[in-house]
Amino acid sequence: MHTRYRSETSMNDAYPTLRVNREAGIVRVTLDNPPVNVLDVALMGDLRHLLTALRDDDSVRVIVFDSANPEFFIAHVDMSLGDTPEALDKLAQNLPDGVNVFQALGELLRHQPQVTIVKLAGMARGGGAEFVTCADMTFAAIGRAGIGQIEALMGIVPGGGGTQYLASRVGRNRALEAVLSADLYDAETAERYGWVNRAVPADELDEVVDRLAHNIAALPEGVIAAAKHAILPEDLAKGLLRENDAWTGQIMRPTAAGLIRDGLAHGAQTPDGERDLEGLLRRLAS
Repeated sequence: MHTRYRSETSMNDAYPTLRVNREAGIVRVTLDNPPVNVLDVALMGDLRHLLTALRDDDSVRVIVFDSANPEFFIAHVDMSLGDTPEALDKLAQNLPDGVNVFQALGELLRHQPQVTIVKLAGMARGGGAEFVTCADMTFAAIGRAGIGQIEALMGIVPGGGGTQYLASRVGRNRALEAVLSADLYDAETAERYGWVNRAVPADELDEVVDRLAHNIAALPEGVIAAAKHAILPEDLAKGLLRENDAWTGQIMRPTAAGLIRDGLAHGAQTPDGERDLEGLLRRLAS
């Protein structure tokens, strides 16, 4: 089914945390949720609504994601949600079977019919790293991009699909390393591990992604659908259930709540605190 687009102005009005622009066959989505693009209820809701709206639009062949903040793609899930769990109630309505609210976003992106590409020029941790790993392709800027699953430093494990998506990308041994080290991986290491498609010089990132997006969008009718049908996402249903059980078991512990609150009190989710969030949380835990 073909969906007629609203104007770019009306689209941006509909998605307050996103800037949405389109050209022939390509929709460009710029994440804009100051100060650090935290993955909060508003950003999750906007992303879910946009991806759902685009699913049946056969005029769109490629979706490219980038960030309005040059330092942060998506910082991580909003750490304050632990104190306001009711904020997730609306997102939790009509979820697909077998996934939590965070996994639902990843599964939506992972099964999007269009080709999805992340232009990673800043940092993506936790839920941000999960979003990156769900996209079909990611290109990371050398010297600027960073990606990591930081949850262990908060006393939890990834709960938005990260354990499953990462193992599917890089293998069990490297997934365990990334989850338990809770380190921030640079673009070259992420490329070597298979976490991203390619690490490219920062001043070439736009050109590399734009060329690829235009070339894919210009392919003959049916090629993208055929390729995505042939190269299916792995079925992770059982793994996502195991992950949710593991995450739920940890997030309910007083230790996790204390570490998360201490992180917020000492600068997490501010630009200064987020620049070395791993160091901040390690100092609090020592």
